Amino acid sequence: MPGTLPAGEPVPEDGSLPGSATRGFGDTPFGVYVHVPFCRSRCGYCDFNTYTAAELGGGASQAAYPGLVEQEIDLTAKVLPVGGARVSTVFFGGGTPTLLAPERLGALIRKIDERFGLAEDAEVTVEANPETVGPAELDQLRARGVTRLSFGMQSAVPHVLRVLDREHQPGRPLDCVRWARAAGFEHVSLDLIYGTPGESDDDWRRSLTAAIEAEPDHVSAYALIVEDGTRLAAKVRRGEIKPPDDDAMADRYLIADDLLGTAGYRWYELSNWAASDRAHCRHNLLYWTGGDWWGFGPGAHSHVGGVRWWNVRHPSAYAQRLAAGRSPAAARERLTAAEQRMEEIMLRARLAEGLPLSALSGSALQQTQRLLENTLIDRSAHAAGRVVLTLRGRLLADAVVRDLT
Repeated sequence: MPGTLPAGEPVPEDGSLPGSATRGFGDTPFGVYVHVPFCRSRCGYCDFNTYTAAELGGGASQAAYPGLVEQEIDLTAKVLPVGGARVSTVFFGGGTPTLLAPERLGALIRKIDERFGLAEDAEVTVEANPETVGPAELDQLRARGVTRLSFGMQSAVPHVLRVLDREHQPGRPLDCVRWARAAGFEHVSLDLIYGTPGESDDDWRRSLTAAIEAEPDHVSAYALIVEDGTRLAAKVRRGEIKPPDDDAMADRYLIADDLLGTAGYRWYELSNWAASDRAHCRHNLLYWTGGDWWGFGPGAHSHVGGVRWWNVRHPSAYAQRLAAGRSPAAARERLTAAEQRMEEIMLRARLAEGLPLSALSGSALQQTQRLLENTLIDRSAHAAGRVVLTLRGRLLADAVVRDLT
């Protein structure tokens, strides 16, 4: 089951923000995240804030959920400055957003446009479980304003999917890419996971090759993390399966970068490769580059002007707050200038464009010399005034960030 939320200061019942947070609203890109907390079944590795029908309990339902999100959108429209910023990106994540019918997702897109205004070139992404969509649903999503799809592929190897408790057939995500192209989607992503217990290097190559042959314009590849409280963690604890091996993880990353690079995909963030700059996920870039966003739905996180907050986690509690006309925010924190600077370094260091040396303090600036000597950052980029990870640096990114912060 999902874990607990962090502590923080109380949020006003109407969800209002400090004047310092809204004063510069519109100076940076503004995005919207919509969390859809429903899944048909829980994957063994997942600790996201999602619920199956058996876990949901009373007071919330898939049928009523879009209406709840619309209520939160209405509350938010009273908080943000009028005309401050049009929405540049929308991202429906989960959970399984495609458990909601296309017309329900389309209605939420229209509501966002009515209350905040969608930018003319807005990116609208929907995460999709391959088993929940077919040609007809994808046609309908495109007709209702969705511009980008992200399919959860994870692997093309049956025994790997079984360990992950994934319900789709190995070839289904590849069919989904084909159907999405036929529906008129220019931007399609496949999400992969590497390091699953029992996965071999050849298994991983097989998954990557299958993904590449489907010709998406974006591929995400994430290292498996065994999260406390999941079925996978219980199996590892009981000794039924071995935990992921760090050396194997590094090898898999190198294989991914090699095969994807050879196929014409270029990394732009540690776990993301794209066929062109146009294929970058603009919504995620907004997170990584310090933009503002409002997260709707239970457990969703938001950030505006240096204030970060998070909603109550359970859909029932979320519904009760909104029924009472109250903000569903559980708590918030105000980031200090030092905290904002540290997060900027931590996030921008993950990007292929890196970060400017001017963002570093004196001690961190001195550390870049050692990072150069250890070939963890690019020498030519450093000479040009930027910190950019080398391939070796990407493998040791967490250690590099610690040195820089």
